[in-house]
Amino acid sequence: MKACKIPPKKIEILNQMNLYTSDDLLSYYPFRYEQLELKPYEEWQVKDKVVFEARCITYPKSIRFKGSRTMTKFQVENEDDVFDITLFNRPWVNKMELGQVLTIIGKYEGNRKITAIQYNFKPLCEQLGIQPVYPLKYGLTQKNVQDIMRRCFENSVHDIQNDVPTKYREQYRLLDKKVAYYKIHFPENIQDVTLAIRTLKYEEFLKFHLAIQLIRKQNEKVEYKQGKSFNFDDVFVLANHLPFPLTKDQVKAVNDLLCDLQSDRVMYRLIQGDVGCGKTVVAALGMVACCYAGKQCALLAPTEILAKQHYLSLKDLLRSTSLKIEVLYSALPSSKKKEILEDLKLGKIDILVGTHSLIQPDVEFKDLGFVVADEQHRFGVEQRRKLLDKGDKVDFLLMSATPIPRTLANTLYGDMDITTIETMPAGRKEVKTILIQENSFRSVLKDIVELLNQGRQIYVVCSAIEESENFVARNVLEIYENLQKQFEGIACVGVLHGKMSSEEKEEVMNEFKKNHIQILVSTTVIEVGINVVNATCMIIYDAHRFGLSQLHQLRGRVQRGSHQGVCYLLTDTKEPESLERLNVLVKSNNGFEISFEDLRLRGPGDILGTRQSGLPAFLLGNLVEDTKIIETTKHDVQEILDNSTNSENEQLIKKVLLINENTLSTMD
Repeated sequence: MKACKIPPKKIEILNQMNLYTSDDLLSYYPFRYEQLELKPYEEWQVKDKVVFEARCITYPKSIRFKGSRTMTKFQVENEDDVFDITLFNRPWVNKMELGQVLTIIGKYEGNRKITAIQYNFKPLCEQLGIQPVYPLKYGLTQKNVQDIMRRCFENSVHDIQNDVPTKYREQYRLLDKKVAYYKIHFPENIQDVTLAIRTLKYEEFLKFHLAIQLIRKQNEKVEYKQGKSFNFDDVFVLANHLPFPLTKDQVKAVNDLLCDLQSDRVMYRLIQGDVGCGKTVVAALGMVACCYAGKQCALLAPTEILAKQHYLSLKDLLRSTSLKIEVLYSALPSSKKKEILEDLKLGKIDILVGTHSLIQPDVEFKDLGFVVADEQHRFGVEQRRKLLDKGDKVDFLLMSATPIPRTLANTLYGDMDITTIETMPAGRKEVKTILIQENSFRSVLKDIVELLNQGRQIYVVCSAIEESENFVARNVLEIYENLQKQFEGIACVGVLHGKMSSEEKEEVMNEFKKNHIQILVSTTVIEVGINVVNATCMIIYDAHRFGLSQLHQLRGRVQRGSHQGVCYLLTDTKEPESLERLNVLVKSNNGFEISFEDLRLRGPGDILGTRQSGLPAFLLGNLVEDTKIIETTKHDVQEILDNSTNSENEQLIKKVLLINENTLSTMD
């Protein structure tokens, strides 16, 4: 990017945004476009966005509020009309000179009053038309980004190459890539933008499906093993003695696992289902089958809290067997750790549950045959690979409580077999979710006091641990102090967050489980693995800052028993899109519907986490809305692979292989 003659300070900011090369920068697309049209004053309506040229006739005067906020007012003259202009948080405006001509873009408030969004001294005639709007970081303005983008394009235009083979560009009338880049960053009209997006979306999906197919081909080379020997009936005898009947979907899921374990192909399966659908029971029965075949199992959990929860659940579910189950995590006493490691190596432990501790070099299994990873999106492929390498051709099951519809799952997890549990256990109540458009505890105080009087417990969730200059949100420490004062003598308030030591976290959770703490103020550390039946209420501050699937996962903590669970979503946002998202949770308790909406509104990154690390990103493509392009590119990728000796196809395959080299070497 230095060749683009960008100032060093700006390069530093771009690097902080993960923009290092010309390719990175040209793929930094506008998130929307503004169309500036000149309308006569007579046609202005209240709340209209307006743009006009005027002359400054009074000196700007600024008023300072608490903190660094300011309000600046001045008047301008446009022909025979005088307008009152208000600007927020622009204290430097007072440098403006009388008589200076400026262009103002803002919202019309009526009575010749305008709240300015921006102003500049560039002639209005040069600004009319369509303008790209980019996501910004502190230190950059829209003008900065537009200037940098133009310099970058002019300097690198001769190096821009088409990745999409000519056949498909001609077949679908796609643009040349350099033309697509030009039209998306410097469009003359909305048609330019539409054509550019269509071309670049096609390329994104083509590369994605090609990467998935290459991963699948890589897997096929190492997928054969000796099938595990056990009796199906022995497993189902145990299943029939559980304190609850398996649902229809759970029975099918268990059968999928048992068939995979007995097969001569290495299992690489995703089991997905909503919070509370019973995935752990299915995994447990799969582990039992593996142990009956004389092999060991490992269950990988993202947190100590969840690891201990799984350990206790497995001990309870499998108490009628003679299987030895242990749990390993960093805070265990050295003597206990040593004992577990020795027993594991000797084959005395059948199932080992643990956190990242399981992937440490000193953890040696006698004969590892099956690995289960819970909340799989929280682990990188390298972490999973290290655990799988502790055995020979180990069967692998990934579990996710962020379910997505099968057609989308097949697109995103094209290299895996998928089992979906949709039916929920009988008699399970749905969490009642209430959206409150105020970020204050006073909105729910009366209800909370009533719940405490009934002997119930409450979670209070915040998105930050402590106050931050860069992040305006209610934080755990502030809320904890406030609630301690509010409920002094009424209830005990506890605090839990990621900066606490393992011992501190465990102590707090034990106190909460014993009901010695009635109100627990926490970060999302409680998202998984917490099972306190008496906690039937959750309050989430700044709910708009969370993804829908994460909010759904969080509220699942308060419907663990027979009492009605309730979740309050507090927010002070006025953004219609955020309120629309949150209302999805109010209307639905179906995890499939919710994650579908998350995909539609936020894209796949939040759903999949590190699962897609290394795969081509969806910068423009939408997995929900672009089904036609998805199906088309799937078909085209198969053609490309069938004709891999074609020079353009070969070049594209090599490029995708190079981009995904790390992923392809660690995923199987």
